[in-house]
Amino acid sequence: MKKICLIARQNIINANGGGYHNDEGRRALDGIRYGAVKDIEDDVNPLSIWHQLRQEFEVDNPGWRVDSYSIRLEDGSEIECSDKLKMQTANKADENFRKLAAMFPDAVTETINENGEVVRAIDKDVLMQEIACTVVDGNEERYQFTWPDKKKSVLLANAPINKTLRPCREESVDFDTTENLYIEGDNLEVLKLLQETYLGKIKMIYIDPPYNTGNDFVYEDDFAQSTDEYLANSGQFDDDGNRMVQNTESNGRFHTDWLNMIYPRLKLAKDLLTYNGVIFISIDDNEQENLKKCCDEVFGGHNFVAQLIWERAFSPKNDARFISNSHDYVLMYAKDITQFVIGRLPRTEEANARYSNPDNDPRGVWMSSDISVKTYNAECDYPITAPSGRVIEPPAGRCWRLSKKAFLERLQDNRIWFGPDGNGVPRIKRFLTDLKHSGMAPTSIMSFKDVGHSQEGAQEVSKLLDGGFFSGPKPQRLMQRLLTLANLELDSIVLDFFSGSASTAHAVMSKNSEDGGHRKFIMVQLPEKTDEKSEAYKAGYTNICEIGKERIRRAGKKIKGDSPLTTQGLDTGFRVLKYDTSNMKEVYY
Repeated sequence: MKKICLIARQNIINANGGGYHNDEGRRALDGIRYGAVKDIEDDVNPLSIWHQLRQEFEVDNPGWRVDSYSIRLEDGSEIECSDKLKMQTANKADENFRKLAAMFPDAVTETINENGEVVRAIDKDVLMQEIACTVVDGNEERYQFTWPDKKKSVLLANAPINKTLRPCREESVDFDTTENLYIEGDNLEVLKLLQETYLGKIKMIYIDPPYNTGNDFVYEDDFAQSTDEYLANSGQFDDDGNRMVQNTESNGRFHTDWLNMIYPRLKLAKDLLTYNGVIFISIDDNEQENLKKCCDEVFGGHNFVAQLIWERAFSPKNDARFISNSHDYVLMYAKDITQFVIGRLPRTEEANARYSNPDNDPRGVWMSSDISVKTYNAECDYPITAPSGRVIEPPAGRCWRLSKKAFLERLQDNRIWFGPDGNGVPRIKRFLTDLKHSGMAPTSIMSFKDVGHSQEGAQEVSKLLDGGFFSGPKPQRLMQRLLTLANLELDSIVLDFFSGSASTAHAVMSKNSEDGGHRKFIMVQLPEKTDEKSEAYKAGYTNICEIGKERIRRAGKKIKGDSPLTTQGLDTGFRVLKYDTSNMKEVYY
């Protein structure tokens, strides 16, 4: 929790009677008043509640003229409040400055910029003293992950935009009641727009970005291009003019273009996650190494959870030149590894079959495990006499994991097993009822037998849409596994900003139908044109968004049709919003 306080100020009257002037120094005695001190959560933006604070102040101070408001934080810094409606998204660089200033206020200073204006700044020398560690500067050698235009991609993530999302009721389902969103537009800009409403509120993000195989299209965003490059491009654009180009291996910027695409989007995505949120990213060998380095930098290497291996192919390709590649990866990072709790898998019959009760122990079924260890400890090196009279020593170079006293206690408690004839090497009994968790720990390898394969995903979409209109959709069993690992609450929000055929939305609705949850989804997809020669185009799907929206419509109807009695209140609708330029002029509340 943190404390904030609203401050109301009156401009001081000019001594010459020439109206008011804004004096940042001495104030008139009654020229400043304070609102009540409020406690808010650490992840709450104070500006999100300032109108509530103003209304409370006006009730407590009726008729008192106010010229300006600000919110004072515990460290003494202030955030200016304004009745003017913001016409652009937040500047992330400004937010980062405020965070740094709050942590190290003595490092905040002023300087003159290239235009001769006084601007705020951070004193690097003071900051170095505060953090009291070695600072790498200039051309000193250091471990780092970089690529051409990386600085531009950072600036791109931080830069504000003045765009908006326009509702499209005619393409929506249950527009007035649904809490799900389907957003059409460039996901970089949409992620910026989502910061205002969904900052710190997304429990799970799943994305399946372009794999950079040489045939994928990647965004080029704001990076400069020459006329020759323009003519060489594929001619595909999004609605805002951002180019979509085929990133072939002959391109000298093959990895650079892909990194410039993914990096700013990951930076924005991180801020949307809840404190215990998690992100999953599907990828293959082409960019797996670079993606992991990106995620280590954006989310922090210490927040790495796992690199899951999905067995996407159920049969080898005999025409493979070297190795038949049968897997893809799913990288998994937590927002804060200390707060994230993994969702465990239901116990299987196969797992439970490992437990039995050959000695009819009243505590139930159990399985036994070795009680010897490699790490030698003289106190744990002692002979054990079996019920048959056989004397058993620890294996060579090993000792027992239990001290003699601990062993005798477990022997007395009937937790040591010498085999059915009482002549075996001692083992410790572990009861099913003693397990700390009710579920099973997930493994890093996801077999197609458990989570489906790529053909299964294609068949699901083909059956639902009466045609194979989308390449490479993820199977629902895989998506359900990821939803389980994310450990969602019943009302969690799930985001997919490379939504494609909307497999994630389908999975969220199915999950809700199973357990009565009311989780919400947000799908974001660029309306990429479908090839005029493709079956999708011939079927009337002119862009990928049309495929995704129709899948959600049909999946929702099918889920409700399969279980009509238990899905009456299930939200299978979605509001369609389209990224667009804003035509708003300066507006005041």
